[in-house]
Amino acid sequence: MRQGRKIRAWMVGEGLTNVEVASRAAARPEYVSETIHGKRHHRRVLQVLVDAGCPVRFLELPEDMKGKEAA
Repeated sequence: MRQGRKIRAWMVGEGLTNVEVASRAAARPEYVSETIHGKRHHRRVLQVLVDAGCPVRFLELPEDMKGKEAA
């Protein structure tokens, strides 16, 4: 299960907003929220979070992204 609260807490600590992540991922801000809370697996959003340093253990990456955290 994706740990939405921990992801959000990490984002706040890093000064990242949903809008900023969405901009970097070329996605809608609502996709960021849905991805953070496990309702969606938007791979570009997940990759932005990984690239920004979000702990992978919070993200529960889809199988096709596992092992590509540094991609």
